[in-house]
Amino acid sequence: MLHTPSGGAGSGTAARDSGLMSIGTVLNVLRDEFPEVTVSKIRFLESEGLIEPQRSPAGYRKFSARDVERLAHVLRMQRDHYLPLKVIREHLDAMERGEAVQLPLVGRQRTGEDAPEPTGAPTVARVGRAELLAAAEIDEADLEEWESYGLIAPLHDGAYDAEAVTVASLIAELGRYGIEPRHLRVMKAAADREAGLVEQVVAPLKRHRNPQTRAHAEARAKELAALTVKLHAALVQTALGVRLP
Repeated sequence: MLHTPSGGAGSGTAARDSGLMSIGTVLNVLRDEFPEVTVSKIRFLESEGLIEPQRSPAGYRKFSARDVERLAHVLRMQRDHYLPLKVIREHLDAMERGEAVQLPLVGRQRTGEDAPEPTGAPTVARVGRAELLAAAEIDEADLEEWESYGLIAPLHDGAYDAEAVTVASLIAELGRYGIEPRHLRVMKAAADREAGLVEQVVAPLKRHRNPQTRAHAEARAKELAALTVKLHAALVQTALGVRLP
């Protein structure tokens, strides 16, 4: 259940008075349940017609509580049912018409009763190439260049991990400061080494005979990943002599 804030710093007086939220406030509301959600992701879903936030006179997006609930519903259908956006849009349209509809069975479904898969890599949220380009607001030439440097790589079936949207958005943002993709290869190499270190720690758990222990490997990997990200950020800040807010 999502709990929308009654108002606070950054939401704006007008937004509080009207019950509307800025995109930053929406991110804060959603991130407890959807920690991977980004501004680019929300903008992309809007461009695909899944949500239609209002616009302020200055052109800023303003979301109602109903918009946020709809957005959360879209994210759940992507996360739990692995549905393509076209199917999600049709499902939502049918719901708004008052029709009794069931979610179609597309791919592997995930429910609270599902037992963890004992072997194989976990299923991840994916985006197509066109979705990646639109969500990160980049063009084909950008993506081809970044792929040539190994900064972004498609999965075996040609799709991309949803996190590639965040990576692409950050590469584009750094580019606006004059940091070119070739400069970022050292960061990618460091990330690969950190990932390898985490893999070494969780590998024994993945090979364990107990299915629950193997399932615990993914949770342990997430914990270690979060710690390595924090350490990396702290080391960079220390090296530069700066403190991020």
